[in-house]
Amino acid sequence: MMDIDDVQVMPIEGSILMRMLRYVKPHTKILIVAFFVLILATGANVLGPILIKVFIDNYLVLHRFPYVPLLLLGATYLGLNIATALFNFTQLLLFQKVALLIISQLRIDVFNKVQQLGLSYFDRTPSGMLVSRITNDTESIKDMYVSVMSTFVQNIVLLIGIYISMFFLNRQLALFCVVLAPIIVAIMALYRHFSSRIFHLARHRLSLLNAKLSESLQGMYVVQAMSQENRLRAEFEKINHAYRSARIRNIKFNSLLLRPLIDSLYLLALILVLGFFGLHSFVARVNLGVLYAFISYLDQFFEPVNQMMFRLNSFQQAMVSSHRVFHLLDEDELAPVKEGDQLPSITEGEICFEDVSFSYDGKTDVLKHISFSAKPGQTIALVGHTGSGKSSTANLLMRFYPVVRGRITVDGVDLRQFSDEELRKKIGLVLQDPFVFVGDITSNIRLGNTDITDEKVRQAAQFVQADTFIEKLANKYEEPLGERGATLSSGQRQLLAFARTMARDPKILVLDEATASVDTETEEAIQDALLRMRQGRTTIAIAHRLSTIQDADLILVLHNGEVVERGTHQELLVHQGLYHKMYLLQQGGRAVPENYMGA
Repeated sequence: MMDIDDVQVMPIEGSILMRMLRYVKPHTKILIVAFFVLILATGANVLGPILIKVFIDNYLVLHRFPYVPLLLLGATYLGLNIATALFNFTQLLLFQKVALLIISQLRIDVFNKVQQLGLSYFDRTPSGMLVSRITNDTESIKDMYVSVMSTFVQNIVLLIGIYISMFFLNRQLALFCVVLAPIIVAIMALYRHFSSRIFHLARHRLSLLNAKLSESLQGMYVVQAMSQENRLRAEFEKINHAYRSARIRNIKFNSLLLRPLIDSLYLLALILVLGFFGLHSFVARVNLGVLYAFISYLDQFFEPVNQMMFRLNSFQQAMVSSHRVFHLLDEDELAPVKEGDQLPSITEGEICFEDVSFSYDGKTDVLKHISFSAKPGQTIALVGHTGSGKSSTANLLMRFYPVVRGRITVDGVDLRQFSDEELRKKIGLVLQDPFVFVGDITSNIRLGNTDITDEKVRQAAQFVQADTFIEKLANKYEEPLGERGATLSSGQRQLLAFARTMARDPKILVLDEATASVDTETEEAIQDALLRMRQGRTTIAIAHRLSTIQDADLILVLHNGEVVERGTHQELLVHQGLYHKMYLLQQGGRAVPENYMGA
């Protein structure tokens, strides 16, 4: 398990913020309208204290109460408040609409990026941590656009309006309030500096929490079968406690540096303003309306400051999340893609491995100098103990990993020159543990390929004899399937995978322990289907049960990543090497007759 505190604190560069702002560009027109409405709302808002100042100085203090002017003044004040509410509603709606459009696009970009990553990236990255980046981190960025940016824009515009009104009332005091701006900016910078590690740590621990949750859910059968509930509960509790501790540290930090500090600054400013007017009253007359308006503006000045300070919490989380998301978007460990400008096609299915070596980590070779050829229509079987390199050989043929040392060709053309579409269409893969998507039987066989009609779906199912169990289902081919096909048996899921592969009529078949999850009765029922599947197709069959590959044209015996034996079933038995020992083990240790010619 990853260290709970093993987190690298990355500096939040201005480039991250600029990159986030690039997502705003497609919505410039809406934002211009929103900004214009925001200016109107701000203007209506800051004019309120000016009207009250006029009422106090021109009417209240002088004890003058003319009906018509006061009625107009009151109606104007009421109209400004109504206009402020309407303008604020409109600009808030527009800003948040843009924010949701932006985050929707960002989520799509992240999801598309994940689809393009190479399997080597997933080998070393827990799926739960990826889920955390796609969900929790993008949700935090959504808050950045929905609440933080809109709040900052609104309040900055409001502060500018307040400054203009202050200068209109009293230049000296307005200049004093200008001095407050750099102090507030310094406080914000101080907050961001000290809170950065706390947010990084909290996000890291939340990722670990999601990873542990994902692992527990995916392995629930093993968890319950092996009585691992207490152990996993303890591990989950440890990570959850660490995440809670990080969040508490964040709350303590916010409680100290946000509201109390700004409130103290506000009280200091209020004392200075009142002191200024108090001293001024000894030498000249003080307009009460101006005093009221200034105190009102001072209060309005610090309210948006407080809002921005509170939003700094969300801002800091969003910047940390943005760094994590953009780090994922910038990941260059992509799945291998086509090289060159040619567009070759797979027509025959001839496969050739030429001195291929491979390592997952760049240090330890799992394949060493693998060479073999498979003629069109031949079946090549790969056998060997766990970790011998069988699945790695198939992974390279499927181009899940790049071939760096050696060369693989199909029909004499380097594997790297084929397009992904050509490879996935012409090479069919059936895994030991087939994946079933949420949907129904038909959608799981078709997998979104519109070229596969309902008739082809039924023909493929009949070809592999999957129609035997499908016809018994309540809704037949429209039978709904849950996550991972939990309502089907392992054998039924395997048959569904066979039908899915055959519906595409591939030239090459890769069977990775394709019958390992099938019971003996079902295995016997699909052997004929496998024989028909292999007719006219080059087949690479990874097998644990040696009985399923005795008729292979060539059997390669792998050990520690090397081909140590090769030949037909009969030739390898006569050789009495590793294959012979494996066969004896599966036969219960019985000796093989000298004149044995195969089952």
